[in-house]
Amino acid sequence: MRRVGCLIIGILALALAALAGWFVLGWTSSGPLERDITFVVPEGASLRGMAGKLEEQGAIGSADAFLTRARVLGGRGVIKAGEYEIPKGASNARILAILQSGKTINYLVAVPEGMPSILVYERLMANGDLTGAIEVPAEGSVMPDSYAYQRGETRQAVLDRMQKTMSDFMAEQWPKRAPDLVVKTPQEALTLASIVEKETAIAGERPLVAGVYANRLRTGMMLQADPTIIYPITKGKPLGRRIRKSEISAVNDYNTYSMTGLPKGPIANPGRSSIEAVLHPEPTRALYFVADGKGGHIFANTLQEHNDNVRKWFELRRQRGEM
Repeated sequence: MRRVGCLIIGILALALAALAGWFVLGWTSSGPLERDITFVVPEGASLRGMAGKLEEQGAIGSADAFLTRARVLGGRGVIKAGEYEIPKGASNARILAILQSGKTINYLVAVPEGMPSILVYERLMANGDLTGAIEVPAEGSVMPDSYAYQRGETRQAVLDRMQKTMSDFMAEQWPKRAPDLVVKTPQEALTLASIVEKETAIAGERPLVAGVYANRLRTGMMLQADPTIIYPITKGKPLGRRIRKSEISAVNDYNTYSMTGLPKGPIANPGRSSIEAVLHPEPTRALYFVADGKGGHIFANTLQEHNDNVRKWFELRRQRGEM
């Protein structure tokens, strides 16, 4: 009898071991998914509800079996909202780990340096992955950069991140500014930085361009920046034609050909290097600059030097057939 009892116990032990092995194997072995898929976990979704969706998409064989194994073997981590990539053949264990990781698929929306707010607005509104409406953001309030977002996220949430990045950057950089700046507030710095941004695409030139404009502001000269003529006409969008004489002489809050001092506000969203250039302008005596035909500019201290440079620039344009 003792032998029979031991035999029964042994068989039961083997059966339990086999059952346990099967239970664990069903958790760790490759799953039935035949191709990579994206899987969305809505905000506030439960694992039970998502298990049914996983079964429907063929990622797991049985929602009930998945939930049972998850309770025993999956730990206490909760699933997190977002869009995830689940690879082909992912095990039940890996699927749960993915949904608990928070490592969601991120998409990017780019705001180039110098993009005006109307174009930021249009770019966000045209993005079909985002939801909800926004107002056109205040000019100069958005930091140019690439921003990650998730499908289904609100446009306002993405815009809030863009604006927070700018406000945080200004809060960090303003106290580090050079002494005796011509700009006296962060808003004035953003306004001048937006002009510097639109005047040169060469990062290395920006401190010198900022220095020229600082000199002009100190001496009461007009800034005479062409982009300030265009801004009240198009809100910063490309003009698509030459500036008219009537537009050069137009009187408004932005045109620096008809006023001294800074415009009413920024004319674009300046990037970090333009802001830093305004906060740390290059010391210079230059008051003028004109294009050099190679993408950069030639700087001059006197009007006579500047007029000579302008004649050379016009001659080069005539040689190119641009005039």
